Amino acid sequence: MTSAPLVDPSLTDPGAFWDKRFGAHHYVYGTRPNAFLCAQSSRLKPGMSVLAVGDGEGRNGVWLAQNGLMVSSVDASPEGVKKALQLALERQVTLQATCADLATWDWPQATFDAVVSVFLHLPPALRATAHRQMLAALRPGGLVILEAFRPEQLAHSSGGPRDLSLLYTADQLRADFAGADILLLDEAVPLLDEGPLHQGLAATVQLVARRPA
Repeated sequence: MTSAPLVDPSLTDPGAFWDKRFGAHHYVYGTRPNAFLCAQSSRLKPGMSVLAVGDGEGRNGVWLAQNGLMVSSVDASPEGVKKALQLALERQVTLQATCADLATWDWPQATFDAVVSVFLHLPPALRATAHRQMLAALRPGGLVILEAFRPEQLAHSSGGPRDLSLLYTADQLRADFAGADILLLDEAVPLLDEGPLHQGLAATVQLVARRPA
């Protein structure tokens, strides 16, 4: 009998973990954009510059590019980046894609009009730092648009980490983005339909935060 790993494998070597997942021929989270991101489309205008963090196989970054935004996509997985660029090619849009570990990445500063983070789950120490870096990557008045699973997701089988420490609460996000204007912070129960790995009822936390002008 083998026991469960003591450390989530996505933490010890995120590039290798996600390479294995994204190595499938199909798009494991589909090619349609995240529904919460779509619901925030009125906040995003053609010509804006956007950083899609943890963009995986590119479904969100490519959708943003299709809507006339200038998109920089970053992910730890070379396989994910390759599939994101392939999707951009198929959709005939431009996507600037970077493969990087967010723990060591040299984050841009005051560069973007928006930062999009969809189901990017980081360990507590890195989570708070990365969220501050997302805010710092924005120009004054820029927006962070974020959705993540919350602890109640452990009762659902629709995806997400099984490690409680990787799930986000509204209070954590309020603290992480304490320097921002919180425009929206909700606990949601969406019905996910995002490829084979995100299907069914879910428990998420949704955030829109603005860097003060």
